[in-house]
Amino acid sequence: MSSLEEDLTKRAKRALGHWGLPDQVPQLLKYRENAVFRVTFADGGKAALRLHRPGYHSRAALMSELTWMADLRRQGVLVPEPIPYRDGGLLVAIDTGSDITQYADMIGWVEGDPLGESGRPLGRSRPELGAVFGAIGEQMARMHVAADGFHVPADFERPSWNEAGLLGDKPFWGRFWDCDGLDADDRAFLVRLRHALTRRLDAVSPSLDKGLIHADLVRENVFVNDGAVAFIDFDDCGFGFRLFDVATALLRNRREPDYPAMRDALLRSYAAVRPAMEEEFKYLPLFLLLRSLTYIGWAGARSDLPDSEERLKRYVAEARDLAARLENA
Repeated sequence: MSSLEEDLTKRAKRALGHWGLPDQVPQLLKYRENAVFRVTFADGGKAALRLHRPGYHSRAALMSELTWMADLRRQGVLVPEPIPYRDGGLLVAIDTGSDITQYADMIGWVEGDPLGESGRPLGRSRPELGAVFGAIGEQMARMHVAADGFHVPADFERPSWNEAGLLGDKPFWGRFWDCDGLDADDRAFLVRLRHALTRRLDAVSPSLDKGLIHADLVRENVFVNDGAVAFIDFDDCGFGFRLFDVATALLRNRREPDYPAMRDALLRSYAAVRPAMEEEFKYLPLFLLLRSLTYIGWAGARSDLPDSEERLKRYVAEARDLAARLENA
């Protein structure tokens, strides 16, 4: 166990006391933005304990995430259920030994397996993929319907994936056009592209559906269990274009041989629940490109990752391809 993993595990063990769980060594499942641990109750039940990355979201933003998740769950959308600790709260402050506060929460276990892993073939048959992506489209639409029925509290705080959050001077995931690691040619291309997309998005934005979105429905955050799908990891949820959720669910699957059938199944099932959105699907190529640009900003802000340089090159190449397709559409 590395020193970092050991330190995170110690913090997770301290957090467990607030929920009254039996003494155990939490199992680290994932460490990216958050450290996610599997923990067990005395009756053998499982849950996920999350240690949130210090400084990424405020306490108010984390509480807002949990509040929305709880409401989605109440409305029948398949998402993890926030679990209150013994005093009835949902968020615990962890002492890190520094001036930075880290927060922990616990959410119910979601049965099933992730849809897949980025960069690897999905490995499912065409009928299976059609059924799964149809289920994703239906569940996503039901989530958006539920979001429109959610009474947003006065102190609700979540990021905005709007025009400013995507293309403004300070995008939520970073300034993709001038981040570290870009060469001069890529930088010039992205500056031109940003200006062109700003004009294009400003022209269509008033007619597009907006509201609360998950904002990160990648393969790893879609769990499949006996034909049903559940959405996990609402860490980046916020206010934005509903097409952004659609584009996120599809972007990393464009290289799959059955992508057209997968895309059509998702869109068809989504429109069956929210038919008014069907008119917006013509803008999907624009939002696939917008989503791809966020990954450039994300990678540029994380140069400490061991594969950051390779990631950045791959993301820029993808943006160039999508920009050319949008221009020729």
